[in-house]
Amino acid sequence: MNSADPIVADAPGVMRTLGWADYELLDSGDGRKLERYGPYRVVRPEPQCLWRPRLDSDNWTAADAIFDPADEEDAGRWRFNRRPAETTPLGWGEVRFNARFTPFRHLAFFPEQAANWAWLDARVRGDGRPLRVLNLFGYTGVASLVCAAAGAAVTHVDASKKAVGWARENAALSGLDDRPVRWICEDARKYVQREVRRGSTYDGIILDPPKYGRGPGGEVWRLFEDLPEMARLCAGLLSGSASFLILNAYAARISGAALAGLLGENLAGRGGTIDWGELSLAESAGDRQIGLSFYARWAA
Repeated sequence: MNSADPIVADAPGVMRTLGWADYELLDSGDGRKLERYGPYRVVRPEPQCLWRPRLDSDNWTAADAIFDPADEEDAGRWRFNRRPAETTPLGWGEVRFNARFTPFRHLAFFPEQAANWAWLDARVRGDGRPLRVLNLFGYTGVASLVCAAAGAAVTHVDASKKAVGWARENAALSGLDDRPVRWICEDARKYVQREVRRGSTYDGIILDPPKYGRGPGGEVWRLFEDLPEMARLCAGLLSGSASFLILNAYAARISGAALAGLLGENLAGRGGTIDWGELSLAESAGDRQIGLSFYARWAA
């Protein structure tokens, strides 16, 4: 190992998200989780919840919205005991965003990412200069807005026109629509390839790819096939005084150790540290948690 290579943590960590004013994991078990999003109680499938629920069945059956899964992954339909508003404004820190009941079992944001938002907020605020941040596969923009609220100039990239539109709405809802955020609807890989050719650089990069996806021109993204090239390209976009690169993945066959190894290879010679592990959601009682994704993050 070169003395200037990043120091990789020798053991995984757990970035645990606890509930906050607008979100709470109330209970879990029997392959499901009971959550509170603002005023609504929601039941969603979660196969990892192998234990028994603590709350009685009335708490579960009386939920405002229940997602019934289909055989196809992430597919299914919502059942409503109380019809919710089309959008429900929620908040985290200085950022506001709309929760929506999407056809893909989630509510247009991923609450376990709050642990990453806190890390990003501290990283941007603590750097002492206005960072230039790139958020790839940025979805509805919560991470982009966390960085913008902390003082960064952000480029937000997502292949979905609808998601970018929702992200813009979230910026307006947060009172951050006057901040230096570029909203770009494009295939993330194509955008990064073009930025490399242009010689563009960023001080921080957020890379949160799906397992599978399609770009606006029909481009296909497959995590295991395409992530190595994307990590290499992103490493080439980091400025000489870059602050961070954070990589998150939800695929069941991935691991934090694998993500750390990928970053370590591509950031050789840059120094800094790489920590890695798992993102989890903790129940209100605090003694049970659900591991939901894996991360590796480089900090200068």
